[in-house]
Amino acid sequence: MQAKSAKSGRPGPRPGRGGRLRLPRRRSLILLAAAAALIGAGVIWILYGSSWLRVEHVKTTGTRVLTTAEVESAAAVPIGSPLISVDTGAIEARLRQKLPRIDSVEVVRSWPHGIGLKVTERRPVLVVKNGAKFDEVDAKGVRFATDAQPLKGAPQLELTVSQSPSVRRFGADRLVLEAVRVAGELPAAVAKETRSVKISSYDSVTLELTGGRSVRWGSEEEGELKGRTLSALMKARPKSVHFDVSAPTAPAVSGS
Repeated sequence: MQAKSAKSGRPGPRPGRGGRLRLPRRRSLILLAAAAALIGAGVIWILYGSSWLRVEHVKTTGTRVLTTAEVESAAAVPIGSPLISVDTGAIEARLRQKLPRIDSVEVVRSWPHGIGLKVTERRPVLVVKNGAKFDEVDAKGVRFATDAQPLKGAPQLELTVSQSPSVRRFGADRLVLEAVRVAGELPAAVAKETRSVKISSYDSVTLELTGGRSVRWGSEEEGELKGRTLSALMKARPKSVHFDVSAPTAPAVSGS
């Protein structure tokens, strides 16, 4: 028989397992839901409505040629906006569109008040004459800047392919890319002494060095091996004028 209350005679609450009384589940769930809603509303207000987590400053790192002012102007970070709402993808897209010199950029939130712009600039491996000016070309073949004068430290590309069958087969852009790859694989010491890279066909690349020296490179294939071979030849025969590494396993030198 059910246990009855001493005063009313009605059945009392049943003890749960272990002798404990059961709490009303519905009331507990309502309290938990209300607490979660209050916490969620508080978090949303802190992130979006309060002045605690808003953008107050921008920090740019990694620039070499570009100035931080140029980068931050192009980024157009919305100062004063909630940090959580900043569209980092849109900032990255603006920087790439407005500043072609930028190779890559990482836009990061720096809590509680900052945006960080981590920039990597393109590095020129060649310059290409473009009318009266000169285009800077990076290792990917991208023309990203134009200068009134040839850039110091970057060899000039001389493209003489008007009568070459390679133009019809590969296209001038492909041949420019071949020359860029050659320049990008040169050992640092050789690159420093290279004044121009001449290409007349896919497998006919020649380097013009300081001191009237020249190098027959051939195609861009086996570039790393050719670079090592050329470095060794230049050390062994420093007075030589002409070097041929088109077949790197059977190189040749001449002149003195």
